[in-house]
Amino acid sequence: MLEEFEKRRKKICRFCEQNLVNVDYKDERILKRFLSDRGRILPRRITGNCASHQRKMTQALKRARHLALLPFTAESYRAESHR
Repeated sequence: MLEEFEKRRKKICRFCEQNLVNVDYKDERILKRFLSDRGRILPRRITGNCASHQRKMTQALKRARHLALLPFTAESYRAESHR
């Protein structure tokens, strides 16, 4: 069982890898990667972001939602909940 954990590769922050300082809230193509199929923001342990970029990414997602660039929930999830 310990061997499984040793073989697992550490996830690298995509923003640090590309030397990006700011996360742009207008770039919905990048931000969609950090949303689940229901529209929830994915946590750090799943995305592999560092703490500072996760905070910036979360803020950018919230701004994009507020400006209606991204949905608050997935379309299929909304249809199921109204039945």
